[in-house]
Amino acid sequence: MATSDSYHPYLISHLKDPSHTALYIEALLEEEDPEPELLQMALSNVAEALCEGRMTPEQAKYHQEKLKEILSQRGSEAIYHLGTWLNALGLKLTVAVAENVNENSTNLVDEAEITVSQ
Repeated sequence: MATSDSYHPYLISHLKDPSHTALYIEALLEEEDPEPELLQMALSNVAEALCEGRMTPEQAKYHQEKLKEILSQRGSEAIYHLGTWLNALGLKLTVAVAENVNENSTNLVDEAEITVSQ
């Protein structure tokens, strides 16, 4: 009978490499129809992987709690706090030029609500 290992330990072991972690988060943020719950789960996995060796268990627990608080915030405060949160894990929040900019993204300023096209 074939057995399979849990994916979670495999994921956490790969997320210990900051290069993999950055790609993991980038892929999630580039999703066409993002789900906020997935962002929290992914960042929680990142924290689990990268807190080890950088923080005490108490600090890691606090860092996980801080993530929930940050993701419940709205607007620019959340972005700044997320940047600080990632920095404590040895990562940074950056902005890059999109490779495939479509026509719709050039008229965002004219819309009543500005959205981020991915």
